[in-house]
Amino acid sequence: MQTQETVGERVSTGVDGVDSILHGGFVPRRTYMVRGDPGTGKSLLGLHFLLSGANEGEDVLYINLEESEANIRQNADSFGFSVEEVAFLDLSPDSDFFSKDLSYDIFSPDEVEQESLTAEIADRVETLTPDRVFVDPLTQLRYLAPDEYQFRKQVLSFMHFLHSEGATVLFTSQNTTPQPDDDLQFMSDGTITLTRDPRERTLEVTKFRGSDFEAGKHSIRIAHGGMSVFPDLIPRQHGREFTDETIPSGVPELDQLLYGGIERGTATIITGPTGVGKTTTGIQFMKEAAGRGERSIVYTFEEGKETLIHRCESISMPVKEMLDRGTLTIEEIEPLELSADEFAHRVRREVEEEDTEIVMLDGIAGYRLSVHGGQDDLTRELHKIGKYMKNMGATLLLINETNAIAGNFEVTDEGVSYLADNILFLRHLEIDGDMRKAIGVLKKRTSDFERTVRQFQLDEYGIRIGEPMTGLRGILNGTPEWIDRPKELLGDAGEKER
Repeated sequence: MQTQETVGERVSTGVDGVDSILHGGFVPRRTYMVRGDPGTGKSLLGLHFLLSGANEGEDVLYINLEESEANIRQNADSFGFSVEEVAFLDLSPDSDFFSKDLSYDIFSPDEVEQESLTAEIADRVETLTPDRVFVDPLTQLRYLAPDEYQFRKQVLSFMHFLHSEGATVLFTSQNTTPQPDDDLQFMSDGTITLTRDPRERTLEVTKFRGSDFEAGKHSIRIAHGGMSVFPDLIPRQHGREFTDETIPSGVPELDQLLYGGIERGTATIITGPTGVGKTTTGIQFMKEAAGRGERSIVYTFEEGKETLIHRCESISMPVKEMLDRGTLTIEEIEPLELSADEFAHRVRREVEEEDTEIVMLDGIAGYRLSVHGGQDDLTRELHKIGKYMKNMGATLLLINETNAIAGNFEVTDEGVSYLADNILFLRHLEIDGDMRKAIGVLKKRTSDFERTVRQFQLDEYGIRIGEPMTGLRGILNGTPEWIDRPKELLGDAGEKER
C-alpha cells in the first residue's frame, strides 16, 4: 500500500469531469456510493476509479458480488481497458453452484455462509492492504443478513474495517422499490447518482461530506475508452483579461451601420428568413478576423460543411484558404448528437485551448434540439454560453432563422433576443416586382448605431450594401411602398458600374 493523499488533497475518480465536479476528486480514506438503474455506467465508473489508482502504482481491489470476474474482464476489454494491475475477489455465484443447488443460497441469511464470506473479504483485504476498493454491488450483502438492522450493522462494520486498512472505497447500489438504498446513502460519505433516458445520460452528486461540489445534473457519454463527463457550464468560474475593442466586418457600409463593428466579448444575433444571407454575414466578420491572424469556428447544425464552403467560395469568400491556414474551423454537428453540456465543453476547449476569438452557432433552432428541453432550457443554455464568452473576451454570433419571409416583423421565433448585445436583421423585400434584400441594426448595447435600413446584396464579388433606403416606408413588413422615387437602387447602380 502506498501512502495516499492527506484529507486536504484528493483521490482521482479516474474521470476528469467527475474530478472537476468534486473539486479535485474523492477525499481519501472515505466511502462513496454510486447508484443508478442497470446500464447507467456504475461498474464502468468503478473501473475508472481502480485503474486511476493502478496507474499511480497503488494496490487496488475489485470485490465483485454479482458479475463474474471473466465477464468483467471481457467488458473492460471492450472499452479498451487493461485490468492486469487490478486484483479481484470474485464472490459471484458460479455455474457449478447453480447446477448443484438450483438456488442462490450463497446469499441466504445463513450464519455459516455469512461468516465465511466476511472472513474471505477480511483475509483478502488484510493480505493486499489496498489503497482503493470497489465493491460491486454492496447491496448483495443485504441477502446475507436476517433483517435490515443486521444488514446496516454489517455494512457499518465493513466500512470501518476498510477505513482502518487505509482504503478509499467506492461501492455500487441497486436501488429498488421493495429494497430502497436510503440507509446506504446515510452511511456513505458521498453519493453519485447516474441516470439514463433515450436522449441523454446524466451524473448528479447529491452528497459529499467535507467539501463543496458542483450541484445539478451533468452530461455523460459512454464510448470506447470509457466514460466522459461534461460538467454543467458555470460562467462565473471562468474569465480572463482582454482588450475592449471593436471588431469590424471589413464591409465599410456595414461598419457604418454598426458605428465601427461589433465589440469584442459581445453576443450578436443575426436574424432573418431563409436564404437572406445571415450565415454569410457572420462569416464576413470571421474573414476580417482571419486577416488579423485570429481564429474562428462555425458550428453548423442545419447545413452541411461542404455546402457552406461552396456557397462562400462562390461569392469570393476565401473559406478554403482560411481552413488551410487554421484561422477557421467548420464543425458539422448532428442536432441530436450532443447534449448542451457536451457542446459547451467543445466551446470551452476551442476558446481556452485553441484561443478561438469568434464562435458562431448556425443556427439557434438546430442548437435547440441538442438542449433536450423546452424554451426555458434553450434560454438558460444560450445565456450560459453567452456569459462565458463575455467573461473570456470571445465574440459569439448566433444565427437565427425566422419563419416569415415577409409580413409582421419578428426578431426571433425563439424569444431569445434579449440575450443579445447586438441584433442585426436582414429582410426579403419585393420592390416594383423585384426581389431585394435589406439589412439594419435593431439593437446595440455598447454604442450607438445607424438607424436606417440599407439594401443588401450577395453576388460573385461578396457582400455589397447600398445607401440608406430613405425613399421607402414599410420595409420591416417586407412589402415597402415608395414615398419619393429614389436614386437608382444598388442592383441598378451596380449594373451601370460594371
